Amino acid sequence: MYQTTIGKELDQAKALLERGELVSIPTETVYGLAANGFNEVAIAKIYEAKNRPQFNPLILHVANLAQAERLVTEMPDACKRLMQSLSPGPITYLLPKSTLVPDMVTAGSARVAIRIPAHPMALELLTMLDFPLAAPSANPSGYVSPVSAMHVFEGLQGKIRYILDGGSCTIGLESTIVGFEEDEVVIHRLGGITAEQISTITGAEVKTSLAHASPTAPGQLKSHYATTKPLLIGNVQQLINAFPGKKIGLLMFNQSAGLVVEKEILLSPSGSLGEAAAGLFRAMRLLDQSDLDVIIAQRFPDTGIGRAINDRLERAAYKS
Repeated sequence: MYQTTIGKELDQAKALLERGELVSIPTETVYGLAANGFNEVAIAKIYEAKNRPQFNPLILHVANLAQAERLVTEMPDACKRLMQSLSPGPITYLLPKSTLVPDMVTAGSARVAIRIPAHPMALELLTMLDFPLAAPSANPSGYVSPVSAMHVFEGLQGKIRYILDGGSCTIGLESTIVGFEEDEVVIHRLGGITAEQISTITGAEVKTSLAHASPTAPGQLKSHYATTKPLLIGNVQQLINAFPGKKIGLLMFNQSAGLVVEKEILLSPSGSLGEAAAGLFRAMRLLDQSDLDVIIAQRFPDTGIGRAINDRLERAAYKS
């Protein structure tokens, strides 16, 4: 057991990472649990702290294009165009890995997931290091992802030494993961960048391939982002009727259901899917920590980042 502290000291984070310790870092998407991406002993600590299946690969975080190019054997033109337009930002690239990348990072795959985060504190830390940071979300495996330093503390207290506090995450959903197959761009995980944005920049056909049963990229497991209380998604009125006498919490987009329930959260009264995405995990955690029996979520508009919101809710509801 460690004494876990929260702070803003980049030098302390750097020293711990160089010693092979784990540090939680802020990004614009969610908080990450970071380790030296070249140190297999340190990487193994990520899997242990999260209780993460070792067949589930990790993302390597870098500061710039030059650092990314060292980790891959080739980078298609479509990838370079996306990097120039969207990185730093909530997008991850799945590319053929170089010999520098340990197999433990990729779970044995020949491709590595690489991202340049758009959080100033994370970027500054990455420029201070001579190695990339392997970093999945900083939470126990399968639970709701953290979007604040306190969320990380609640889940990993005693398992890591330091949490770098960079405030609340602005995107609130994990990055979109894209791969490249001939003339196509393939989305392997829905996230903060939409298929429409990717298609506009690349001019390529964009298809979606979510390999839940046998992950080919990070964050593809079918049961993920789950609350400890049952969460269901669909027709709100019908689902409420299925639980008479139960304490129910509702997760709604922009309008109240107008029903008598224990608790209701509107993610964006203004109707912004971006605002809804940024508040999703925080709201899920709040409902999960409330005195409720069941959490019911409506399905969000299936367009743009709304698709990623529905993806997270569906996987949180999988075991229900």
